[in-house]
Amino acid sequence: METVVSGIRPTGNLHLGNYFGALRNFITMQNEHNCYFFIADYHSLTTHPTPHDLHGNVRKILVEYLAAGLDPEKSTLYIQSDVPETAELYLFLNMNAYIGELERCTSFKDKIRQQPQNVNSGLLTYPTLMAADIIIHRATKVPVGKDQEQHLEMTRTFANRFNRLYNIDYFPEPQAFNFGNELVKIPGLNGSGKMGKSEGEGNAIFLDDEPEAIRKKVMKAVTDSGPTVPGQQKSEAIQNIFQLMKVVSTEETLNYFDDMYNTCQIRYGDMKKQLAQDMIAFTAPFRERIRAISADEAFVSKVARMGREKAHESAAKTIREVREIIGFKRF
Repeated sequence: METVVSGIRPTGNLHLGNYFGALRNFITMQNEHNCYFFIADYHSLTTHPTPHDLHGNVRKILVEYLAAGLDPEKSTLYIQSDVPETAELYLFLNMNAYIGELERCTSFKDKIRQQPQNVNSGLLTYPTLMAADIIIHRATKVPVGKDQEQHLEMTRTFANRFNRLYNIDYFPEPQAFNFGNELVKIPGLNGSGKMGKSEGEGNAIFLDDEPEAIRKKVMKAVTDSGPTVPGQQKSEAIQNIFQLMKVVSTEETLNYFDDMYNTCQIRYGDMKKQLAQDMIAFTAPFRERIRAISADEAFVSKVARMGREKAHESAAKTIREVREIIGFKRF
């Protein structure tokens, strides 16, 4: 059985793009692999060093991932800062990471352009912290997006370097977990790009959005002036509306509006009203579970404790063995 590790940023709410992206696959993976899913509160400090409510954000993400289907009995769902062994391994890896290779990291270059007033050492050593998150559990697979591929390559570099420096085959070389064609790209409501909070609150449908908020967002979705000839190619904005309908509406509903478009009879107002109704129905079970889990403080605390204990057991074993390999011994 493969050991899989993946991190979750404690910023923003879960939206449909998250759900139809990696999250649905996480839910499947937990039935087939030894999975560690962690809420990356250490990582969040690299861009938000003075968070307004870090604990509240972590709790909200924990609740929403539980509501979406992650099962703490099947996988290890934990908070990164609850496992201090990660920080110790991060320190060890930094001792053998070179400034030049860290400075060449694409994400570091991007971040210093985006936040020139906050170029901290955490940004520079982000790849070693990510590597520590992965190899602390000696993971063999990591689900990564295109923007994280370089970090995974650096993780392999650090793992192999440790093995080479200490002349031991200890850390496995983690590989990307390939979802194949299973990932569904969910467009935003602004007419282009993918769904995400970075494009503005109105661009995304969050799993805990109230029905009225969903209606307002969908009715403001970008459209065009409509087709003028039968079978006219859809603009990007209209393709996005149809793609959203494809994931939340019935096939019959989708075909109806597609026929209306191809015969130049479509009324975008009617289409968006139907889309909003279908989105409200689709997200209703998530809203209900989020409310129920959030209100159950004992359950949320139990899940966090279970995750901490399971992750600590794995991480402590790794750190104990790494210390012995390096040469740290008690007198």
